[in-house]
Order: sequence, then C-alpha cells, then structure tokens
Amino acid sequence: QVQLVESGGGLVQAGGSLRLSCAASGSFRSINAMGWYRQAPGKQRELVALIRSGNSTNYADSVKGRFTISGDNAKNTVYLQMNSLKPEDTTVYYCYARCQLVLRYLEVWGQGTLVTVSS
Repeated sequence: QVQLVESGGGLVQAGGSLRLSCAASGSFRSINAMGWYRQAPGKQRELVALIRSGNSTNYADSVKGRFTISGDNAKNTVYLQMNSLKPEDTTVYYCYARCQLVLRYLEVWGQGTLVTVSS
C-alpha cells in the first residue's frame, strides 16, 4: 500500500558529503514522520534522524552538527544532507515513514541504500 523509494547512497571520501532522498507513494492520508535509520553488520538498527509533521526533528548524537534532515510535504519526500562524513558512517541507511491511514497508522521501511566513506 505504501512504498518508499530511496536514492543518493554511494562512495565518498572522508570529509565529503552525500545527500539521501526518500519518496513515499501509495494510499495514505498523511505522513506523521519520516526519517533515516542505519544498521551496521551485527548491530541493531539505530535512529540517524527523524522529522515529524510539525517539523520537529531528532538526531543521533553521533551525527549532530554534521547531518541535516528536511522534508518536502508536497512531494512526500525526506532528505538527509550528510556533511563531514566519517568512515564510521559507513553502513546501510534505511528510510522510515509512519503513515496515517483511515483508522490506524502504518510503519514502512525502504530497502536500504549503502553509504561507504573511505579514509
């Protein structure tokens, strides 16, 4: 019913920048929140950044001051601008959306996009 399409991952040198995008499509009344999580091999998935419908945001401590999340409500799209990337940022990043349906909400995940930061 709801799909997330991610783009923007890739290979970058330490200190460089990347911009991730995620667009939501399908049948929903609204989006309550969208964001990005990441998961390294053998570790739990962790929040990177989240933006809510009222534009409040949350960031992991490890990315504060380096990453910026923003949204385009008209396009149901969320962006993650990643600056000053470090090798430890290397992992798969997953888009997340909490979508409001008629009588309930639905949490949806993207397939993931790989970010590789070389030292």
